[in-house]
Amino acid sequence: MLSPLELQLFFSRLPSVGTATYWKVLDHVPGLSAFFELSRDKLEVLIPQEAVDAVEEFQRLGKASSTFKQIEADLEWADKLNAKLIDSSSEHYPELLRETKKPPPLLYVLGDPSCLSFPQIAVVGTRNPTPGGQSSAFEFAAELAKHGFTITSGLALGIDTAAHTGAVSVNGRTIAVLGTGVDKIYPARNRELVQRIIENGGAVISEFPLGTEALPQNFPQRNRVISGLSYGTLVIEAAVKSGSLITARYAVQQDREVFALPGSVHNPLSRGCHQLIKEGAKLVETAMDVTSELKGFLSMSWEQTGRMSDSVDSDIVGQLVTNESEDVVLQHLGYETTSIDTLVERTGLSVGDVMSALLTMELKGFVVNTGAGYTRLEQSQGFINSMIKNGKQG
Repeated sequence: MLSPLELQLFFSRLPSVGTATYWKVLDHVPGLSAFFELSRDKLEVLIPQEAVDAVEEFQRLGKASSTFKQIEADLEWADKLNAKLIDSSSEHYPELLRETKKPPPLLYVLGDPSCLSFPQIAVVGTRNPTPGGQSSAFEFAAELAKHGFTITSGLALGIDTAAHTGAVSVNGRTIAVLGTGVDKIYPARNRELVQRIIENGGAVISEFPLGTEALPQNFPQRNRVISGLSYGTLVIEAAVKSGSLITARYAVQQDREVFALPGSVHNPLSRGCHQLIKEGAKLVETAMDVTSELKGFLSMSWEQTGRMSDSVDSDIVGQLVTNESEDVVLQHLGYETTSIDTLVERTGLSVGDVMSALLTMELKGFVVNTGAGYTRLEQSQGFINSMIKNGKQG
């Protein structure tokens, strides 16, 4: 009997099958265990001939089959590199991606899998940007990362690389979604960037099995995952016919926000962004244009970890600080502008925890970013007083 993860790995290793075939199969059988017990005539209705042959071999030979040997190699590789294999039934599978239509059944993850559930913004664009476009991607990503967002992109040259680099430049988290196996970093020149992404608490992920090369048909699938992980997608320089616009349109289908940075009418790479704006994408000029649009979504996304005190005013229900890091940061933040570095020193928390707490409290209306740092707003004091008086209930 194979474990649920082994079943997922086995299915992913069947020749000529993918995510679409997986969901087609589950429309006809209650689960993968039942699928691997089907007779040949029933299998032939669901999967290609060569995949049927592989299933039949497993039915005859069990763990001695050639496909199962690939599974053992996958698990050995994951153990060696401390990589994670996350199937769609796992509690670690990102909830936003799970909400999309026919999400990837299995994710291969290098790095910290917990960051897949952090609030993310996708930043995508052309592989051949202008210097201005490249600079914009770097600066937008850095600023968004400073506000606690995880930056998600596709590791391609150009805008993607600039976005990942911008995030790690401020010690922010970023996620690279590949159109290859995670053991086939593409492009190869970004191997050093991948290492920096992982060291900064980010991740490199793929839905494709180990050994998968950079095939053209893989990248639209990759783009679907980029938008599916994110609350919104920001496009910076893109042609009208480009992978970036595919990502943006996936975002629309997934009911996520789309942002576009306008440019010169004389720049062909501005036309994709202008087209998106015509279609309803939000025109942005600064990173704050993005964060202000996402406040409503993000304020609902942070999971409450405790119960509110009965004495808290009903006007701030839904805005309560229930996270321990937020409590600590708020109690060390006065009405004068205070830098993130100072808050890190005062609280003893990590930079990432402080930035995450500040972002959440800004969305709840307890603090404001002044540009030079953060300052507390008056309504937060009443909440602190009530917490001190009544005690925080868990």
